Amino acid sequence: QVQLVESGGGLVQAGASLRLSCAASGGTFSRYAMGWFRQAPGKEREFVAAISWGGGSTYYADSVKGRFTISRDNAKNTVYLQMNSLKPEDTAVYYCAADTISDPPVSEYDYWGQGTQVTVSS
Repeated sequence: QVQLVESGGGLVQAGASLRLSCAASGGTFSRYAMGWFRQAPGKEREFVAAISWGGGSTYYADSVKGRFTISRDNAKNTVYLQMNSLKPEDTAVYYCAADTISDPPVSEYDYWGQGTQVTVSS
């Protein structure tokens, strides 16, 4: 079993930046593809970004390209999401997830964190 714990969310104004972290335990982190998802009130959970287990490939939703950057530090068992130029539309609960058997873009996420709230005011 794998445990994922997100942190770094908060309330910021439009144009500000936040850095989310997701700490993993209970598995071999360096062998997992990792992803970030978000869910806004009344909407379905949507894909935000993903990174391969080796860190050489990244993927982003069109809505965040050029503003968000996903990265990982395998020595710390942590994946990050740097969010710049935040917009009110980015307001959501952000979840990290681990794929223990596949690699992006073909991924099946089987472990999820509890989420961290990001609120962007205008």
